[in-house]
Amino acid sequence: MTSRFTDLAVDCADPYRLARFWCAVLGYEIQEDDDGVVTIGAQAPPAGPTRPVPPTLTFAHVPEPKTLKNRLHVDLTPVGTDQAEEVRRLLDLGARHVDVGQGDARWVVLADPEGNEFCVLTGRQDAPAPSDAARRSPPAP
Repeated sequence: MTSRFTDLAVDCADPYRLARFWCAVLGYEIQEDDDGVVTIGAQAPPAGPTRPVPPTLTFAHVPEPKTLKNRLHVDLTPVGTDQAEEVRRLLDLGARHVDVGQGDARWVVLADPEGNEFCVLTGRQDAPAPSDAARRSPPAP
């Protein structure tokens, strides 16, 4: 038995603003809006029971502001364009560049309108951006 990754929940100040931003980023649509909790997901119908289903994102209002760097973030791979063009598109949508100590990396670190960090990779051949813990910790023996 295993579990399936089906949803990423994001606490935020303005669920509608973030939902619109991430819908534009991912080509998603709003699937549910329940009193300040907004869920977005892929426009295509869900895959069969043995095929992966693109996860939804759920944005829920919380009163407290974001104060620290995310411990979990989304990695994006451009489709039909290169990294530089995708970064420009995301900046036009409201993202901004952020420095989380990535140094000279192949990926670009951006933040959404509420400051949640995410990475834009250079293409499918890239390995996912390593987590900060992996960069700080030596490999296990």
